[in-house]
Amino acid sequence: MSRIRAMLFDLDGTLLDSAPDLVASLNWVRRSEKLSPLPLMEMKRYASKGAVGLLKAGMPAADETTFETWRQRFLEFYAQNIYRQSTLFEGIPELLDMLDRMRIPWGIVTNKTEVLTWPIIEAIEMTERIGCVVCGDTLTESKPHPAPVAYACDLVGVAPADTLFVGDDVRDMQAGEAAGTQTAAVFYGYGSDELRDDWVGDSFPVHHPADLVDFIQRQHGEQDRQTIE
Repeated sequence: MSRIRAMLFDLDGTLLDSAPDLVASLNWVRRSEKLSPLPLMEMKRYASKGAVGLLKAGMPAADETTFETWRQRFLEFYAQNIYRQSTLFEGIPELLDMLDRMRIPWGIVTNKTEVLTWPIIEAIEMTERIGCVVCGDTLTESKPHPAPVAYACDLVGVAPADTLFVGDDVRDMQAGEAAGTQTAAVFYGYGSDELRDDWVGDSFPVHHPADLVDFIQRQHGEQDRQTIE
């Protein structure tokens, strides 16, 4: 395993605990149909699958026209309430601070659209720190296609083989592997139920962001560790 010189992250379920706002948007659509709200703990595992995944899991079967109406309602409400209850996961600020101190560039590769992603980055005050942001509509392809991950590597100026892509969804592992990056599988995120052994493969397991801190410190040696401490 080569030394990590850049890190890329999925957003929802990896850096950001966005489930409260996403599930609130689903429940707003349900209320518009006079349906009772669904509990956050039951629905958060669908949060990495976006509006379509949440609506398919949380709404009755419907024709395409009705479903598209629900999707538009969901996105309109979410855009207006995008960072009400969302927070960075515990340990993420410390991880990003470490990367900055060690001058390891980092960025985001998400299937969220740009219009929904950038308000979040501004809300968490990461605009000046982040090395790149590649969204679901930045290119013509999105994860699990490798193109967004490869493009992000180009933007931060680090070869895929020296980059670690961190995500909580099967699509993240597929995209990272196909792009030639090293991968880290997040088990505290929303998609972890689907991260079976055959998908995780040689990915580094992450049960808390502190695991990544320890991993990078070990890779970069005792001298780097003393520097950041």
